[in-house]
Amino acid sequence: MRIITVLSMITLDEVMQAPGGPKEDTSGGFKIGGWTEPYGDEVGGKVVQKELQETSDYLLGRNTFEIWEDYWPNHSDFWPGINEGTKYVMSNTRKESNWKNTVFINSLAEIKKLKNSIGPNIQVWGSSKLIQQLLKNDLVDELKLKIYPITLGEGKKLFSYGQIPLAFTLTESIVTSTGVIIAYYKRA
Repeated sequence: MRIITVLSMITLDEVMQAPGGPKEDTSGGFKIGGWTEPYGDEVGGKVVQKELQETSDYLLGRNTFEIWEDYWPNHSDFWPGINEGTKYVMSNTRKESNWKNTVFINSLAEIKKLKNSIGPNIQVWGSSKLIQQLLKNDLVDELKLKIYPITLGEGKKLFSYGQIPLAFTLTESIVTSTGVIIAYYKRA
């Protein structure tokens, strides 16, 4: 069985939309992208680099995939594994991509089958709607959260209504010099 790990940068009010830049994801009129930048430090950078070095496959929602599809194939020096790992993309509208190792899926049944297959563990980045469906269907094994000391009041959130009760155990935590809480949880 493969482990599904959600990696997310969130604000105190659970916003996860467009942490990297103002044009990253403006859907819904979101204008506050790039909110993580003032909080970068050496500790946080090392944690991210370690996460990016993990051998993994990736499970992505279509919107996140389309943001990444033109960027990451040309930036493998920063994240070598993203091009080599298989990208499983949940989509009802897309069927193909020129980005190597991309497979389109369109149901939770396919995710369950994938989870029960043999292969590398699976990381989920971005993909708020997909994460909410995974949580609602008890398919998340680990959460690797970076919680930023800021509230935005609007934007896509990590959790939404309709979640089922789930328990997690804290396995690792650190606070950066800029107040970002990095917390790793496993399903209890």
